[in-house]
Amino acid sequence: MKTSIYEMVTNRILEQLDKGVIPWRKTWRGGEPRNYVTQKPYRGINTLLLPYGGEYLTFLQAKEAGGSVKKGEKSSMIVFYKPLEIEDKTTDEVKQIPFLKYSNVFHISQCEGIQSKMEPIIFDLEIEPIQAAQDIINAYAARSGVQIIHVEGSDRAFYRPSTDIITLPIIGQFESAEEYYSTAFHEAAHSTGHKSRLNRITDTVAFGSQTYSREELIAEIAACMVMNFAGIEIPETFENSAAYIKSWSKKLKEDVKAILAASGQAQKASDLILGVET
Repeated sequence: MKTSIYEMVTNRILEQLDKGVIPWRKTWRGGEPRNYVTQKPYRGINTLLLPYGGEYLTFLQAKEAGGSVKKGEKSSMIVFYKPLEIEDKTTDEVKQIPFLKYSNVFHISQCEGIQSKMEPIIFDLEIEPIQAAQDIINAYAARSGVQIIHVEGSDRAFYRPSTDIITLPIIGQFESAEEYYSTAFHEAAHSTGHKSRLNRITDTVAFGSQTYSREELIAEIAACMVMNFAGIEIPETFENSAAYIKSWSKKLKEDVKAILAASGQAQKASDLILGVET
């Protein structure tokens, strides 16, 4: 693959950024993580701690609902504040201060004998995979060893370095097959940064940090490059990618050089996904 393709994609992204902020949108439908008992959505840091969309229960809540947690399933942690009463001995006043606590919860898919309370999400079963793009994903997974799993109804797409697993919603949750592959290539690009591959990312990068922002730029630019190479880029996927890049470039103080530097790393990532010898 010629370098000019990379340059062309990078230049087109820069042209989009020059037009100003364009609204990025999530391109799939999924249930946000929520408490099974109260049906209230989780907020704040818990949306990052919980791996999937949908309902979560504690071990006891699963038992009280007439079901059980499947053997061998691992819990996820949530955090919350509870009021703690403290007596002021000098005034005899009782004050309440917020006390941070945590709990271990299980996704409803990790349980048996429990019926969901959520309205079912209607998926578009007519969305068909694009063979050229699917071949790229399959070949990359086979060469690299990264595992790709799909969770029906999930509201998240992510790569976890500690397990070397990419998790995606199913293709029918997306607005189009092209949007699905754009997301899949983004997460595949993250996986190229694993220590066994390009050694670009670690397990402990803080969300919102410059390192995190730079990695998001690399992954999205790489996804654009692979989409272009596969010949499945459509205006919607490209404009959405440019908007996503714009949102993260703000973290880097609108530094155009940062975009160019990220595109160099993105080229290495896309080469690895495509199996291109460098």
